[in-house]
Amino acid sequence: MSEPGPTLRHKIGNFIVFQGAWTVAVVGAAHSLPLAGLAAIAAAVLWHLAVVSEPRREVRLVAAVSLVGLAFETLRLLQGDVAYPSGQPVAWLPPYWLVALWSLLAIALNVSLRWLRGRLWLAALLGLFAGPLSFAAGARLGGARFVDERSALITLAAGWFVLMPLLMAMAARWDGVIGKDAFHE
Repeated sequence: MSEPGPTLRHKIGNFIVFQGAWTVAVVGAAHSLPLAGLAAIAAAVLWHLAVVSEPRREVRLVAAVSLVGLAFETLRLLQGDVAYPSGQPVAWLPPYWLVALWSLLAIALNVSLRWLRGRLWLAALLGLFAGPLSFAAGARLGGARFVDERSALITLAAGWFVLMPLLMAMAARWDGVIGKDAFHE
């Protein structure tokens, strides 16, 4: 018997909300409007917390993933291979909208990315390719600028290869999506 999970409707809603907030954050940063992205991500996270059965568990996940993101993005920023157009009040810290994107990722882990649960090698492979591709897409939209593209992409690939399985394990630990009949199959 499989564990309960979100309905197809909730998965699609989560995917659409994720993509919309990601786009607002990246395009907002590109046009010197990083607070627009922060607002879109906050709205997405609040929506997610309103529809899950155990919001406190999901809050823990959002906080933990955000801290992982802050650490990873700070290390990447110190590497010096990427620059950002806005939202970076302290030069040695990543832009706040970029760290907020990690909160956005957290709300997808137990919903639209739930299919990766228990498939850590697949999560690692997805991270290896999707992490750099997502960042490169954001850079093409103007949310970041590569100083050394090759170095940045290699670091992103290696980092996401390690982080994606870790994030999936964290999501399983703090799964607050399960248990609410209205949102489960």
